[in-house]
Amino acid sequence: RFCHKRYYMCYNKPYYFCGYWRQLIMSYTIGAIFMTTATSEDLFHWSDDFNVNIQEVDEQHQVLVDLLNQLHHAILERRGKTASRDILNQLADYTRTHFLLEESLMRVLHYPGLEIHKQQHEDLIQQIHELQRKLDEEDATITFELLYFLKNWLIHHINESDKRFGDFFAKSSNLQQYATWNKQVEETMKKKKWWWKFW
Repeated sequence: RFCHKRYYMCYNKPYYFCGYWRQLIMSYTIGAIFMTTATSEDLFHWSDDFNVNIQEVDEQHQVLVDLLNQLHHAILERRGKTASRDILNQLADYTRTHFLLEESLMRVLHYPGLEIHKQQHEDLIQQIHELQRKLDEEDATITFELLYFLKNWLIHHINESDKRFGDFFAKSSNLQQYATWNKQVEETMKKKKWWWKFW
């Protein structure tokens, strides 16, 4: 289950990722590299038109799309509530992880649209959290309407909000700060028990 305390502590550290989120990013991103070819039954067909031209962000968007398609297939194939819920949990965890990375990049580059972007993220997280609560407490089910809502939200968010940030990133004069930040993350990850700072 998602730990709000841990997320809060990591979320407020703009320059580093806690061990849990970093591991999650790496495991899913590696999986995305080996994604199977899209089928006609996929809910969301990824194309380069969705790229925002920030490698980390684009790779993670593809992971989100893959998880959404996995959830769609689980429902189509009637694999059962438990299987669907497991994929939804993965999608929820990775969504939080991805949002954390985006917002951290925005802080490093002093992106003026951070607060609006952050609020959009928080609104979706709240809706997903409410869905998870209903699945646990009210015996609700994951519907196709929900899947299409998530798909349309992601398409709109990428094409509007994320691409605005992508344009800002491309024009930013703070890219050296980004490179320094990226190096600091890698060096910090190598230190023994560095994660005690956040847990």
